[in-house]
Amino acid sequence: MKKLILILSLIAVVGCKSKKAHQKEPKPDDIVKLASSQINSSQKNKAYELGKRVLMTCNTSKFKPFTSSEATASVIHNITIDKLSKTCTKFRMWYGSFIDLQLAEVYQNNEDQTTVYRFKALYTKKVANKELRVFINSENLVSAIKTSDWVDHFTYNK
Repeated sequence: MKKLILILSLIAVVGCKSKKAHQKEPKPDDIVKLASSQINSSQKNKAYELGKRVLMTCNTSKFKPFTSSEATASVIHNITIDKLSKTCTKFRMWYGSFIDLQLAEVYQNNEDQTTVYRFKALYTKKVANKELRVFINSENLVSAIKTSDWVDHFTYNK
């Protein structure tokens, strides 16, 4: 019995380490905060509009799906009205109605040329500050959208 527990523990440890070995974390030098003069205004507007479109779904229950000229295939596949509805139910209950997005910071990942737009998501209830990150790749397509609780210190994770 002790040998079985030991073997299972070793398998779990090796499994965890192998997953981390496959993930490629960017080096701190690869992520650069952009000054307002370095931000592409049309890309900034695109990130704002598409991010707002997603969160506005919680207020209207209507979502216009992304097109291939706006987002990558994986984003188009993963952001559906069904998935948004489940998230929106939780968000409306906890945070109230969505009001607007406020651009906080923009970062550039120089390794893969991804630009990360960090927005503060404003809601009617002031229970918690939420963050919306819109990742735009080198082809000017949304490659990921992520929501989380707002933290002042930026850490890159997709």
